[in-house]
Amino acid sequence: MEKSSRNRSVSFLELFYDLVYVVVVAAAASTLAHDITWRSVGEFAVVFGLIWLAWTNSTILHDLHGNEDLRTRTFIFAQMLLPVWLAVYVGDAGQDGGQGFALIYAGYFTLLTWLWFTVRRQDDGVFDVITRRYLAVMVLIVATMIGSAWLPAAQRVLVWALVIVVWMVSALVISRTTMDTSAPGFFVGDSLVERFGLFTIIVLGEVVVGVVDGLRNVVRELLTVATGLVALTIGFGLWWNYFDLTRGRHPREQPTGISIWMFVHLPLTMSIAAAGAAMVVVVEHASEDRTPAGASWLLTAAVAVGLVSLAGVVRTLEAYESLRVIYGPTLRVMVVAAVVALFVGRHRGRCVGLRVESLAANRGGCRDIGLTMS
Repeated sequence: MEKSSRNRSVSFLELFYDLVYVVVVAAAASTLAHDITWRSVGEFAVVFGLIWLAWTNSTILHDLHGNEDLRTRTFIFAQMLLPVWLAVYVGDAGQDGGQGFALIYAGYFTLLTWLWFTVRRQDDGVFDVITRRYLAVMVLIVATMIGSAWLPAAQRVLVWALVIVVWMVSALVISRTTMDTSAPGFFVGDSLVERFGLFTIIVLGEVVVGVVDGLRNVVRELLTVATGLVALTIGFGLWWNYFDLTRGRHPREQPTGISIWMFVHLPLTMSIAAAGAAMVVVVEHASEDRTPAGASWLLTAAVAVGLVSLAGVVRTLEAYESLRVIYGPTLRVMVVAAVVALFVGRHRGRCVGLRVESLAANRGGCRDIGLTMS
């Protein structure tokens, strides 16, 4: 397992590869936007987690061992074809499309497993223990995804969630292995930091797509347009905070610290994509008295999770201690903002135009009286 160059730049090939995930994430977010329920949110979280897991494995592989030769380009293009097919099934992966999604995903991970195996044959023997364990986990994921294809939909999604958890726990265990052996530790170079930033931009694009989709489906009145602009500022704010706080900064060079830095990006990017899905509904219902409960909770919870996750990313940076005077107060404000966002989701309207006598006679509040204000 060779080390990538710390100062290596992201190639145009990698940028082209990342564009494929624009389509995959968009398909998952679009499905959620049209059916916001507890079940659909859970299915979205699991499917997004699998998408992120596939992207992360391929990204790390190329960052460590990729170059611009014919072989690398050929296999990158092959990896691009499979996520395209995933996008076809991702919309109903939690239901009827689950079998197709599982089998294509297994095929994708089979290709990645083989690529990791070819790299292992060229590695120094000092990496044998680490790479053997990593490959064992990859094979386990392939077998599990194939087996899940014939399970009922609800059980299949639970198995997929278990796949994500197993991979994360295994990665932490394998990271600790480097601390107990003579194998050199894995570090994050400039290119990998940039790739994670680029993936964050990809999901931020879903915020813009969500606002545009919402505005396309309604009469564009002043209130609706203003709601869309406010929704866009949420995406702008997340971009502003992420790149001001993390741009070009590396995680601590500790095996588990690097793993945690990567893992915290999962809820961060997932929450941004979910916020984009919620914005479709929020904009569509901007002229109504009250935002639908599902969209309200999804948007505010996504913002809260995004802020807390971003705070977690910042805590893993090697610059955190030297910039504690800046980071400390900023992270506290972000946590408070997350709480405020949840409060807004809980109280998404208030009673208006009622006399004191009416309030006293209807202690149930707005829910019973039926007069609300967004």
